[in-house]
Amino acid sequence: MPHATELIAIITIGLVFAFIGGLIAQRLRLPPLVGYLVAGIAIGPHTPGFVGNAELAGQLAEIGVILLMFGVGLHFSIGDLMAVRAIALPGAVVQIAVATLMGLGVGLAWGWGLGAGLVFGLALSVASTVVLLRALEERGLLDTDKGRIAVGWLIVEDLAMVLALVLLPALAGALGGEAGPGHGGDLWATLGLTLAKVAAFTGVMLVGGRRVVPWLLDQAARTGSRELFTLAVLALALGIAFGSAALFGVSFALGAFFAGMVLAESDLSHQAAADSLPLQDAFAVLFFVSVGMLFDPGILLRAPLAVLAVIGIILVGKSIAAVAIVLAFRYPLGTALTIAASLAQIGEFSFILAGLGIGLKLLPPEGRDLILAGALLSITFNPLFFAGIERLARVLAERPDLASRIERRGAADLPVLAPAQAGVSGHAVLVGYGRVGSSIARACEAWELPVVVVERDRRRVEDLRAAGAAAVFGDAAAPGILAAADIAQARLLVVASPDAHQARRLVAIARQANPGIDTLVRTHSDVERRHLEDEGVGLVLMAERELAFGMTLYALRSLGVSEGEARVFVDTSRAGSRGDPAARAAPGQGAPELRPHREATGGE
Repeated sequence: MPHATELIAIITIGLVFAFIGGLIAQRLRLPPLVGYLVAGIAIGPHTPGFVGNAELAGQLAEIGVILLMFGVGLHFSIGDLMAVRAIALPGAVVQIAVATLMGLGVGLAWGWGLGAGLVFGLALSVASTVVLLRALEERGLLDTDKGRIAVGWLIVEDLAMVLALVLLPALAGALGGEAGPGHGGDLWATLGLTLAKVAAFTGVMLVGGRRVVPWLLDQAARTGSRELFTLAVLALALGIAFGSAALFGVSFALGAFFAGMVLAESDLSHQAAADSLPLQDAFAVLFFVSVGMLFDPGILLRAPLAVLAVIGIILVGKSIAAVAIVLAFRYPLGTALTIAASLAQIGEFSFILAGLGIGLKLLPPEGRDLILAGALLSITFNPLFFAGIERLARVLAERPDLASRIERRGAADLPVLAPAQAGVSGHAVLVGYGRVGSSIARACEAWELPVVVVERDRRRVEDLRAAGAAAVFGDAAAPGILAAADIAQARLLVVASPDAHQARRLVAIARQANPGIDTLVRTHSDVERRHLEDEGVGLVLMAERELAFGMTLYALRSLGVSEGEARVFVDTSRAGSRGDPAARAAPGQGAPELRPHREATGGE
């Protein structure tokens, strides 16, 4: 087959098989990434049928790596990282160290060298950002404190892997492999030269690149040509990646990451991300297909115990380490469980590290197969793992005494309620002090209305008490916690926490102590909303529904409906969604027939 035809064939067959695999994975409620990897296995040399050109696939994968790293840099947010740095930075570093040591241990037990075990452990330590973001988004956790900590944790992991990609070629010779190009000779001299090149490249990008790159992008935008703008984005991503390797000897991955990070500071970064996304997605798919082509499924039969060991490290070892680390920093058990589920998989960086390890003669082909098997199985099991974690959280919610003993170990020096804050009455008990809860608390403070906050996050309780606010430390569902907030004397219970499965229990506890208490609950589930409304909760709010009502109101006003009529319609719709019989009446019988304001006034 002519070389040009082989290139067309690998792109065409790769994308077609990836589409089919991704579609099947989506129907099975699995991440599409699983389908892409399976598509690569199907056209690889280890399965019958069409066999793609692995060399060409590898070159296409390099472009995929560049665009993947460019996307990571483009979405890198120092602000997001700094907001959770107290837990994300030390937590990720310790977790990487623990997982790497576990991988190194099993590698040495299998007779591998130090370098192979180190690369193997590093590959098992880093989770897939793509899989994590989708999992958090599907469960409505992306904008919660748990989600922000998980994303910050992954940012630190990504930065650590970027550093590993830089240092491994320099250390390969000392670790028993072949040193990368230009990395021979004395170890310390090689390492010093590598770090000097990286420092020089970093300086050039941070000093010159921060001015030149946004300026070039702005010039392309001024032409008004979308094609030129998209071309500028891709030329900067690929050009900086290639130039960094040619001039400074650093990896394509590092160059692309810095290109994205510098470009992220431009006002046009969002448009750049949107325009480059289709090509980035296409080559990322080809990258995962090429990785699948390298996988030998026979490893599942040849070394089932080794595969189980890898899965054990990813699902059990990393999860236990994450829970222990988060609890050690005195964060709630629910946060620890969410972080554990988020990290219980591996993905794109693991493949990049495995490829680098093979290229440097550090990692045996069996190690790559085990890493790929671990990725396939862990990504497949991750939704089930999340479901198991959520079930465990519900069990612990029903046994709050057990959860309290686990998560408050080492935190007993913080009393549930400061003595000076006891004895309030006619107040609001606010469960959860996140973005929603804090807004409600500020509104009460502005009107000088009494409020007692119930919060599981020790740090927030300490900050609230330092500011003179009444704050109860603990799980609101635990025995005695709502009592400590004087729920029997309260006028209103506000459940602002996103943990919807606790809402019913909290309402029941509050009504048992105070039958006349009013209730306000936040939920993400329409089914849960209807159940709570049937139980007589004063007001149940679901973010998506309220967003729809707000947009409907503005749309009606913009299209000519009067302010009063638009509000009546939205209020009627809101009541109808709560099962109000009046909302289902005919026009003129509880739900007025509404017409655009311009018709009501005789206008055309």
